[in-house]
Amino acid sequence: MPKVKKKRMGFVIDMTPLVDITFLLLTFFMFTAKFKSDAESEQKFVIERPKVTADTSKVPDKDLAIIKIAVDSVTTDTLYYYELLNEADRNEVWSLTKSVSEEMKQKAQLEVSLESLNELVRNTKMIRTETVFAIDADKRLRFQYVWDAMDILRKNSATVFNYVTEKKGS
Repeated sequence: MPKVKKKRMGFVIDMTPLVDITFLLLTFFMFTAKFKSDAESEQKFVIERPKVTADTSKVPDKDLAIIKIAVDSVTTDTLYYYELLNEADRNEVWSLTKSVSEEMKQKAQLEVSLESLNELVRNTKMIRTETVFAIDADKRLRFQYVWDAMDILRKNSATVFNYVTEKKGS
């Protein structure tokens, strides 16, 4: 009697749960990703922030004006940059400030002198009094540059401001 050969049975893997998990992870990463702002993509410098051990509070995400003090990588000069995160306020402040030219009005971050920085801070305070100011300075700079920026803030009654730092160990 011939042997009866059993029919070979293959196995089937259901791919539906794998596809569901893949799309859930993709959605999660898309919602939690932080994209570069216009100002970050334009800048030609890198700021090395001082490291601190104390637990620092987070800088607010809206109604924030940042004064960046950095060494330009091309000219190696110390320069001041001014950035407003609120786009509506930015357009209004840029249009009020006489030292901002027409081509500079399209930029999110401006390279400024101390005189125009003073004018920008004054106009920012006029447009929105609750704007929070922050100084983001390179740790390799002389303190005089930071002092000049703090003096401009003090003259414009912006005596409370944040200083951007890095947490030690990060």
